[in-house]
Amino acid sequence: MVATLAQAVRRLAYDLEGYARFKMGICSSKFIEQSSPCRPPHNITMQGLRKDNHYVPKLYLKQWASDNEIPTYRLLVPHEKLQPWKSHSLSGIAFHEHLYTRVLGGEATDEFERWLHEEFENPIDAVIGRAVREERLSPGDWNLLIRFAVAQDVRTPAYLLEFLTRQSESLPALLDETVEDCVKNFQSRLKDHNVSSDPPEDADLFPLKVTVQRYPEGDGGLKAEIVVGRSLWLWNIRRILTSTIKKLPKKGWTILHAPDGLEWPTSDNPLIRLNFKSEAQYDFKGGWGVLNGDILLPLSPKHLLCTCIGNRARLRGTTLDIPTAQMIQRFIVEHAHRYVFSRKPFDVHTIRPRVVSVEAYKREKDAWDRWGREQGDAEAELRVRPAHSQSRGETSRVESGAAAQLGP
Repeated sequence: MVATLAQAVRRLAYDLEGYARFKMGICSSKFIEQSSPCRPPHNITMQGLRKDNHYVPKLYLKQWASDNEIPTYRLLVPHEKLQPWKSHSLSGIAFHEHLYTRVLGGEATDEFERWLHEEFENPIDAVIGRAVREERLSPGDWNLLIRFAVAQDVRTPAYLLEFLTRQSESLPALLDETVEDCVKNFQSRLKDHNVSSDPPEDADLFPLKVTVQRYPEGDGGLKAEIVVGRSLWLWNIRRILTSTIKKLPKKGWTILHAPDGLEWPTSDNPLIRLNFKSEAQYDFKGGWGVLNGDILLPLSPKHLLCTCIGNRARLRGTTLDIPTAQMIQRFIVEHAHRYVFSRKPFDVHTIRPRVVSVEAYKREKDAWDRWGREQGDAEAELRVRPAHSQSRGETSRVESGAAAQLGP
């Protein structure tokens, strides 16, 4: 009976994950707590890791660089006296320490960083080169460009903040519903002896803990806990880049040129999902499957990868008129998170003046400095936290990751 119960609890945990994926890929709870920076340290091994995780790959940014340095306009600065533009080495910009690091079994791993590099960065280097040199692109090349574009959409701090905000708002009610429904579904299958113990492939990445609570009266309840932070974000990225990506449209893509006298900048949030109705009515909340939605990604100062969902693509190499190109240049700047990159400095401030605030700058820097440790502690603590038995019935719990403090 003990073995059967252990098997049942294990299966229920995986059922909860599968149900959550079906319901939008997430779970949540009745209350949200901020992760405390005062948690006791865990003995997490971090030797030999790629700790500087570049969320905009160097092989992409080199199209705007000269002598391995790229002109950079910062959108958040601590002092007015700082020059608007400053060149940075490709290795010293657009990265955060341990952005993609995971903690498994008490040890930190850079497996996710290496997976992104091997699957989405290495294959694209030569393809971007061929695109910039105006060489023929094979169907395989176009597919690699699309894969790179999708990865660049979901791997940035800007997307991280958007994702965590959305989950902190939606997860509580969803996890409550998930716990209740999973208990009913499991009880039904248990009667039919339909209980399996095979976990889903990505169970180790999903930051969910399910425990059974036993009460003195002899009955019990189910408790589910989840950390809304790095692990949940990385799980979501992998789901998108291994499953959702297969359903995205492969046709209708092209590469358009900037007109003479104007260049495409890029940013630390370079993939744009545009909802456009007019110059005065647009937003960046478009989707990959939204009819007439525009997807834009600069590939170089001259080349712009793009598609308009559901529409025939323009001829590759078409040069845009100046008003349209200026509008797209504005979109690129407005969509940036903290950095705008350009081969030649230009008047970014006329589009988007930088924010000067020593308090906001220090607050964000401190949050990123704590990021790796706080997320590692939260991930390790979830795995070792003992079950509690004070509350009765089916309960759920969510903890918000420290990245909630990373916004402006």
